Order: sequence, then structure tokens, then C-alpha cells
Amino acid sequence: MSGRLDAGRLYQVLDAQREAKELSWRQLAAEAGVSASLVSRMGNGHRPDLDGFIALVQWLGMPAETFMVWPEGLRDKQRPSLEAQLAPLLRAEEELTESDQQHVLDVVGITLRHIRAKNKGG
Repeated sequence: MSGRLDAGRLYQVLDAQREAKELSWRQLAAEAGVSASLVSRMGNGHRPDLDGFIALVQWLGMPAETFMVWPEGLRDKQRPSLEAQLAPLLRAEEELTESDQQHVLDVVGITLRHIRAKNKGG
């Protein structure tokens, strides 16, 4: 079974960022908190382990989903709601209380329901 991680794309993005920051692979590995052998193995077509993958996408500052391979048609069927996508982003905002976060989600939910109703009727 083929994996659902596009390790080649991840490696390409890492390489582009490495070059942009003028880092060696060893320096990139140290900054990302992974072993130099992990990035070396990736260069030879191997996939990182889960912890390595998480460390690398965090170092890149990119969502993990960027490197996922979705079976045909599955992505749209299993796409989380906008509210579900916003919740972790709101939790990361330290200036927002839980009440503030919920208020934003409520406003988004009400707005989306209004838009969907308008689009169905219009």
C-alpha cells in the first residue's frame, strides 16, 4: 500500500527553504530538531517517521496537510467544516479567552448558515 505522505514534495520544500536560509542539511536538521540521518534518508526516497514529519513541518511553518496525498475524491468528502478548521487556530491565539473563541466560532457558524440558506434559495 502506498503511503498518504508525499515525502518527495516535503523534501523539495525542505530543500528550497534550506537554500533560501543558506543552511546545510546538517544545520537544517539541527534547527528542526531531527537527526541528520533522517534528512539524508529522505534524500534517498525514504519517508520520515511521525515525530520527524511533525518536527519538519513545524520547522517549515506549513500545515501537515500540504504534504498529504488524498485518494481520488476523498479529500472533498472528508474535508472538515470551516468551524473545525478554525478552532485550533483560535486556541493558538493567547489573547482570546475560551469565551472569545466560542463567540468567534458562533459568529462564523451563523454567517455560514445564512450564506448557505441564501445560496439554496437564490
